[in-house]
Amino acid sequence: MTSPQNGRLVSLDAFRGFTIASMLLVNNPGDWGHLYSQLAHAHWNGWTFTDWIFPFFLFIGGVSMSFSLGRQAEAGADKGELLRKLFKRAALIFLIGFLLNFVPKFDLATVRIPGVLQRIALCTALAAPLVVYFNWRQQLWWIAGLLGFYSAVMLLVPVPGPDGVVAAGLLEPGRDVGAYIDRLFLSGHMWVQSKTWDPEGLFTTIPAVCSQLFGVLAGRWLLTRNDRSEKTAWLFLAGLGLLLAGAMLDVLLMPINKSLWSTSYCLFTTGWALVMFGVFYWLLDGAPSIWLRARMQGYAQFFIIYGMNALFIFAFSGLVAKMIGFFKLHEALYAPIKALPLAPEAQSLLYALLFNAAMFAVAWFMYRRRWFIKV
Repeated sequence: MTSPQNGRLVSLDAFRGFTIASMLLVNNPGDWGHLYSQLAHAHWNGWTFTDWIFPFFLFIGGVSMSFSLGRQAEAGADKGELLRKLFKRAALIFLIGFLLNFVPKFDLATVRIPGVLQRIALCTALAAPLVVYFNWRQQLWWIAGLLGFYSAVMLLVPVPGPDGVVAAGLLEPGRDVGAYIDRLFLSGHMWVQSKTWDPEGLFTTIPAVCSQLFGVLAGRWLLTRNDRSEKTAWLFLAGLGLLLAGAMLDVLLMPINKSLWSTSYCLFTTGWALVMFGVFYWLLDGAPSIWLRARMQGYAQFFIIYGMNALFIFAFSGLVAKMIGFFKLHEALYAPIKALPLAPEAQSLLYALLFNAAMFAVAWFMYRRRWFIKV
């Protein structure tokens, strides 16, 4: 455990905290059968607020990579050593996510191999050499190349579906190229609710890497000597441009789809990430008024505290939720809320808010004790 370094980007901690708070909110409802529409993933094509969250995490990871690597590069760090550190970090994150999948039932024969932390780890490992060895222009070409390759394969390569029928470009559950690859390599170890495909599968990790690389580019831009107002303006302009590109590709190429991490989804959610982060950056770090920045940092303290231990809180909250299920405590905890004169959706949301408050209490305690767990 270490204390935070001086010179941290406060807006990045706050945006990370906003994202982890949002993830805990949508991951822990009182009743999965009663959700407000924006607090559930789109059924297949399309998007909701919930579909923002995972791309935001990867974008934030990319910004963090730029800042950490930038400082170490200035100190003359060896590139090979930087790469080894990133691979080690990715391996540890993957291991944590994989071990959580064993809870509460330790079964090697059916354990799910993919997961949210596992995808974060794979994206970090795959992005690492591109960040260490290539400049920003080359990284842009890598993004274009990876998204072009992914789109071409998804739309043009014929594969058999779960029923054995061979087709190309059939972007339906279990019938796309990514689902076919998952069945080849992860059969029996995929998301239990689908069985024939996994929303954090192997092939769809390719465009997810691009979501992280966009964050790397945003971080590199923030490290330049340009005026903070100019930096903020370009974050917004780039975000609006990617929102437009994603919306156009949704119509012209392939639909916005979180489970497929489609090219349009990658660009569209990155656009939202840039716009949202631009707001945080301007208010907490970029505004010319010192008084305004200080006031906004005070208002954002909830998110800042959450963001200082986001990865730990995410893993810990997942473990707590699994233990609640394993010991059959959910009904007892939810019963007083269900007795309230509220709509079922409101009851479900209230449970999620209270769960979030409990996790924030842990984050606040760690913050007060200056415990900052880094992986």
